[in-house]
Amino acid sequence: MPKEKFEEALKRLEKIVSRLEEGDISLEESLKLFEEGIRLSRFCNQKLDEAEKKVEILMKGKDGTLRPEPFEPPPGNRESSSPEEDLSEEE
Repeated sequence: MPKEKFEEALKRLEKIVSRLEEGDISLEESLKLFEEGIRLSRFCNQKLDEAEKKVEILMKGKDGTLRPEPFEPPPGNRESSSPEEDLSEEE
């Protein structure tokens, strides 16, 4: 999911949580929604972690001033991976 999709993923996750809380769906549908919710949650957490690291980089000037520096994601952290790809790698 591209960067600009964070808000969409979060909205979808909120809808899934609401639907699961209602409790009027089948077990099969609940499991399907739960799996999608886990993928979306991981995706959102990854994007939030990346944003936090960027903020930390901006705040850590050696002379005490704020300055931007490029952020390089850690190896193995693919920008282009989708939540579905992330989940399938862990199985």
